[in-house]
Amino acid sequence: MELLDWIVLIGTLAAIVGYGTWKTRGKKNSEDYIRGGSTTKWWTIGLSVMATQASAITFLSTTGQAFSDGMGFVQFYFGVPIAMVIICMVFIPLYHKLKVYTAYEFLENRFDLKTRSLTAILFLIQRGLAAGITIFAPAIILSVVLGWNLVTLNIIIGVLVIIYTVSGGTKAVSVTQKQQMFIIFAGMFAAFFITLDLIPEDIGFIKALDIAGASGRMEVLDFSFDLENRYTIWTGLIGGSFLALSYFGTDQSQVQRYLSGKSVKEMRWGMMFNGLLKVPMQFFILLVGIMVFVFYQFSPAPLNFIDSSTEKVLASEYSDEYKALQDKQTVLFDQKKTVSLQLAQSYNEADKKQLLQLDSIEKTYRAEAKYLIKRTIDPDYAQEYDKLTQELVALKGNPESEAYVAKKAELTSWYKESAKDSETNDRDYMFISFILEHLPAGLIGLLLAVILSAAMSSTASEINALATITSIDLYKRNLKEEKDDAHYVNATKMFTLGWGILAIIIACFASLAENLIQLVNIIGSIFYGNVLGIFLLAFFFKKIKGNAVFVAALITQVAVVFVWWINLMPYLWLNLFGCVLVIIIATIIQSTQKKVV
Repeated sequence: MELLDWIVLIGTLAAIVGYGTWKTRGKKNSEDYIRGGSTTKWWTIGLSVMATQASAITFLSTTGQAFSDGMGFVQFYFGVPIAMVIICMVFIPLYHKLKVYTAYEFLENRFDLKTRSLTAILFLIQRGLAAGITIFAPAIILSVVLGWNLVTLNIIIGVLVIIYTVSGGTKAVSVTQKQQMFIIFAGMFAAFFITLDLIPEDIGFIKALDIAGASGRMEVLDFSFDLENRYTIWTGLIGGSFLALSYFGTDQSQVQRYLSGKSVKEMRWGMMFNGLLKVPMQFFILLVGIMVFVFYQFSPAPLNFIDSSTEKVLASEYSDEYKALQDKQTVLFDQKKTVSLQLAQSYNEADKKQLLQLDSIEKTYRAEAKYLIKRTIDPDYAQEYDKLTQELVALKGNPESEAYVAKKAELTSWYKESAKDSETNDRDYMFISFILEHLPAGLIGLLLAVILSAAMSSTASEINALATITSIDLYKRNLKEEKDDAHYVNATKMFTLGWGILAIIIACFASLAENLIQLVNIIGSIFYGNVLGIFLLAFFFKKIKGNAVFVAALITQVAVVFVWWINLMPYLWLNLFGCVLVIIIATIIQSTQKKVV
């Protein structure tokens, strides 16, 4: 990075923190600190809601997802507009009428204290974990790419967020998120147009899409009913709707954004603004990843985007094998470039088919590279792999036997699982590697500011919500004697500080998953369906009482964790599963209680 990049990066982050602290300075009561004074305009609500969801993971993982698998991931967001309509019709009027500080206050009025407390605790568990991941995600990637210390980065991001969130509460989060979203949009648009400019002049945007489509990256819609496929139009519309309903309707980090609205009208406009803009925004971020993919059809790409992992394998006993793979990759690149140019000049099925085959070969080379890196960093992996392959070879005399088929399936499954490693899986490193290697000075600093701003915005919302839930739903509700308003403001500040520190600690001890954006959504899906079901019971099932809901929620949460653990269904369906299951169990328990009585 050059001096200009450092100036842009540090200046942007300092301006955001300084503005949030200055804008919300002064003494505050609970209404100001927790609900933002109920004065927020609709556009601020909409941008704040989007900024809360758009963490650094969104930009690092979504672009990497497009690079590896194409545009299909956008289907994940198809349920958002549907959820926004339901939230505007049902959730917002009810929350506003009850004048609640948190979504879970309503549950005590409808059921009882233990149901409110259980739901609040479920939120604290999943959102507390997610807060650590939103810090950890950009920190680990920047630490690897830039050579910065991981723990130091975790602390820097966490401390910056804590400064203005503790100082200004909900209003500080909202006003800074407007600035952060401006930085995010500016950075991503700049990245898109400059990437397009880096592609050969005679290609252009339309021909770039043709090349991406020929490589299987432009398949946006999948109407199949295959449960093995995580991203189809059905998982997006059904599973995605339930996830979005749970997230935007019951997750305090989002509910707190629109509870700060000036009126029901402002809240509704803000949420509809988010619903209309969310899918195009995610589509555009994926499109940036697609343009980077096309760029690498004309510029050599590394076998693995994690430079430190490549250095390790090149210094190991597998160096010759890895260099041989690199040589094959070089030859393959020349072939891809030639076919891509031919396809751009005259789009035909023969070139399209050939490019798709070459892309498949490249994926094989990348998988082999991961295998060699894994063998380098984990000797036990090499021993286990050799053991399984020897067992398979021993059965090769009868390749149609059940034993051979079963052993081959075991080896394939083990290989896929073992490849999900922080030092081999480079999907989340692709975009930041491209930024540092190919973009001009100044823009590098801006895009790093985008990544860190996104991390700060989502983390600020999360620790703000965690502190509010802890203060209002647990501390204040269970306090034996009443305290003055200033006491609860100070308590909320202390809880904000505590959750901020805990998020930093979680970040320091976290480990990278197969894909960070999937990890956050998996954590949410494990808890959100159950919580949404509890709220739907409260809204629409008037005969169901607190005891039945409490027991049903406990059983459901255990069942959802078990179903996820045995990988019975794609994680998006866990939202529907948990929601339906808690409603069914609560209904059965309530009807049984009536019969007993």
